[in-house]
Amino acid sequence: MVEIEVAYAKPEQQVIVTVAMEEGATVEAAIKASGLLELFPEIALSELNAGIFGVACKLDQPVREADRIEIYRPLVHDPKEARRQRALKRF
Repeated sequence: MVEIEVAYAKPEQQVIVTVAMEEGATVEAAIKASGLLELFPEIALSELNAGIFGVACKLDQPVREADRIEIYRPLVHDPKEARRQRALKRF
């Protein structure tokens, strides 16, 4: 068994769940086992982006002891466009 964490954060709330999984379990299996999909219905597994310690990964990647899986929310604004708009306001 390996013990991992699954994290999801919204602007007003952050949840980290510790899950014990069989060795060789995938990121997708860990996310399902965490119960976060039921707790946050806005998370769609089919459109989910995830990472381990801030590095993007695929859902079929095996997890290792002490991994922290992070579920990412979609970006609200394109960072490049936001920077462009801030720069235009200065001139």
